[in-house]
Amino acid sequence: MEIRVEENGERIDKFLVPYLDYSRSQIAKLIDENIILVNSQPTKANYQVRKDDIISISEVESKNDDIIPEDIPLDILYEDDDIMVINKKSGMVVHPGNGNTHSTLVNALVNYTNNLSDINGEVRPGIVHRIDKDTSGIMLVAKTNKAHQILSDALSRHEINREYIALVKGEFPSDTATIDAPIGRDKYNRKRMAVTSINSKKAITHLRVIERFKGFTLIRLQLETGRTHQIRVHMAYTGYPIYNDPVYTNDSCTEFGQFLHSASIDFKHPITNELLHFESPLPHEFEDFLGGLEKI
Repeated sequence: MEIRVEENGERIDKFLVPYLDYSRSQIAKLIDENIILVNSQPTKANYQVRKDDIISISEVESKNDDIIPEDIPLDILYEDDDIMVINKKSGMVVHPGNGNTHSTLVNALVNYTNNLSDINGEVRPGIVHRIDKDTSGIMLVAKTNKAHQILSDALSRHEINREYIALVKGEFPSDTATIDAPIGRDKYNRKRMAVTSINSKKAITHLRVIERFKGFTLIRLQLETGRTHQIRVHMAYTGYPIYNDPVYTNDSCTEFGQFLHSASIDFKHPITNELLHFESPLPHEFEDFLGGLEKI
């Protein structure tokens, strides 16, 4: 991970807290271990960051002993010797990190099986791709390293089609749209991403309207790229943010979180080359809310 500093100011241990979700003392320890560098050089916790500094952070992973198997029910849509297709519930973090070592999808997976790929390290066994904590729906899990590598390569070549269903605030005016806007860290709130030209990456989202309601629109989205919070950022950028999103709206939100669901996936099986298609129904909280809306 690399961060370019936009302005002079804070001590580096304080500056990095929103990026890493570690305490300042934990960040200071990473600095002492040279896991965090400034302009490719070791630094100190009291270093005052300067404009155009480049902070590089090596990936920090928990030891395998830290991942405690937990008997958490899994909704498995498909499983064979090479892969699993999981329907993740809203509210579940995908893998341990940032001091959170319990109740994640990985805790459930290591309890369920000892056969998971380790390409992504000990803290993310089997995890081919992630979705946000409060985003529900389909995820791919690899049980072998060979399957994992093939799936990762397919993702990078945009050969895996993932589609999402979201409820946005407002009545979206067009039946279809493509949002092509680069995404990077929000300079005013480091826990958010934003459409920006600074330290950003290309991001493209395609959408089509499923149904319009009074004050809301149900849409289906396809990602051409896979940036952090991409759908949430792009929809907020258009002025039609995801409903119940506590990060990208100023609304009071319920614990359920954003109404965003990974609804379907199409991909070629990494070993057999069979074309596979899976769908996941909307969570009941999502369905119940839709049932109370007025159609237009």
